[in-house]
Amino acid sequence: MSKKYRIGIAGIGAIGGMHAKAIGDLPNAELVACCYGSPEQGAGFVGENGGQWFEGIDQMLDADLCDVVTVCTPSGVHLEPTVASLKRNVHVICEKPLEINLDRARQIADAAAASEAKLGGIFPQRFNPVVVAAHEAAAAGRLGTLAVANAYVPWWRDDSYYGPNRWQGTKALDGGGALINQSIHAIDTMLWLAAGAGAGKPVEVFGYSSMLCHNPEHIEVEDSAAATIRFESGAIGVVFGSTAMWPGGAMRVHVGGRDGTIEIHEQELITWAFRDERSDDDAVRKEFGDKAGAGGAADPMAIDYSNHTRNLADFLAAVDADRPSSIDVGEAWKALAVIRAIYDSAESGKPVAVATI
Repeated sequence: MSKKYRIGIAGIGAIGGMHAKAIGDLPNAELVACCYGSPEQGAGFVGENGGQWFEGIDQMLDADLCDVVTVCTPSGVHLEPTVASLKRNVHVICEKPLEINLDRARQIADAAAASEAKLGGIFPQRFNPVVVAAHEAAAAGRLGTLAVANAYVPWWRDDSYYGPNRWQGTKALDGGGALINQSIHAIDTMLWLAAGAGAGKPVEVFGYSSMLCHNPEHIEVEDSAAATIRFESGAIGVVFGSTAMWPGGAMRVHVGGRDGTIEIHEQELITWAFRDERSDDDAVRKEFGDKAGAGGAADPMAIDYSNHTRNLADFLAAVDADRPSSIDVGEAWKALAVIRAIYDSAESGKPVAVATI
């Protein structure tokens, strides 16, 4: 039987609150601690979610309360609580992106390799049931030779999202804009499906980015970006992400090849078409069709946290079984590497190879 894991949350903002809800839904998990923020913020978080507040990660770890730490700090400070926890052999599950650049992500990878603890990433769309069904079909070869894999995020964020005293839209803490913060979910999903279909790793991108629809005094990064991508197999695709398209639309992933095509909008199945139609295909269409929803298209807190719950449950199962997390450091690296390559390409005006770890 699974043990009950004592979990601490590093970072008590909006995402930390989402993690607290996910932990509360798991029978084998208990929120025992949290850290960062002001004493007033800590008291409010504990009052709503339980546990004990600490000023920082070292104080929380010193209390020896946690079997697992979930890292929910701003993206540009994922490194410090992750490495501190791994050095003490405390398991870590880290929000996306792993970090804001590849140098800091490599430091996390090195710490994970040296630790007895597990490291896992948060990419909740991999646990979206319709995406799971799509990955199973891709891995079963139902798409045939993959030709195209696209990710499309036509979202909107008000100026207040990038307002004064917020870390979103800053180079130091967000690392980028619409791609690294919002579109990374669709990019990771597209990469996962493409790999399942046999396309291999992404090898090269060519990108453009712009910032046209937000107050330049409050945002230092792109609010729109587009890129082409090429895979090891020769498959190609398009990556598009924006927070400048009012009122915001559904995140979309579209993959297809010689024998089939799958298109998903958030949790809704739009296309499920295969040359080799099977007896259960209609049941899949019925289960996942007609489930339109905008997700986080205009409101970052409109995201359903149930996939976070599944993501965390999968990580705890990996700890139970003493196996690597299904989203280990190598998997968490992939979307970040693609995004950093797109940023480099947009700056240089040239194709850029996608870095490997």
